[in-house]
Amino acid sequence: MQESMRLPEASTAPSVWVNRFLPLIKPGGRVLDIAAGHGRHVRLLRDCGFSVCAVDRDVTALVAFAGQCCEVRWMDLETDDRSQLGDDYDGVVVTNYLHRPLLPAIARALAPGGVLIYETFARGNERFGPPRNPDFLLRPGELLEAFGGLTIVAFEQGEVSAPRPAVIQRLTAVLGPMGPLPQAEGLDIGRFVDDTPKSAE
Repeated sequence: MQESMRLPEASTAPSVWVNRFLPLIKPGGRVLDIAAGHGRHVRLLRDCGFSVCAVDRDVTALVAFAGQCCEVRWMDLETDDRSQLGDDYDGVVVTNYLHRPLLPAIARALAPGGVLIYETFARGNERFGPPRNPDFLLRPGELLEAFGGLTIVAFEQGEVSAPRPAVIQRLTAVLGPMGPLPQAEGLDIGRFVDDTPKSAE
């Protein structure tokens, strides 16, 4: 059984990575927020004019967002039929969550031109706190491998200091050709972490 890997709830501000690449999603488009948690990105997406589908196995905090521009859907992402995610989304947002069998379904959920924005914990995070289990931490470059069929717009892996010290990996990719990049305002650049084994000197 996989665990959900969320930051402490003190972190209610949207991810700077999500904020940076949100402008790549078609204005007014349909966006899937996977493992939406307490709705920090649901609120952001809705306020930016997107139509949101928020999916989680605990929707207690999400029902307040339900309405004309936001569908809240209960789903056990680790056991239910992954086709229930749906498809033809203009954007998919995933933060602080990893269930490897779900990764192909995430890619299939994108419409042509759709944008994937993904950020979660990576190997090395065990030095700072949970999650520590390597089963729940991305291997170096794993998001690049998982979404190699998409056009990679940006990729980072390394240490960050905010909202708390952690090792993360983050990727933005498009189902289709490259387009113009958004402005890189307020991006929290992490220090690169190289986990590759070193040969003996």
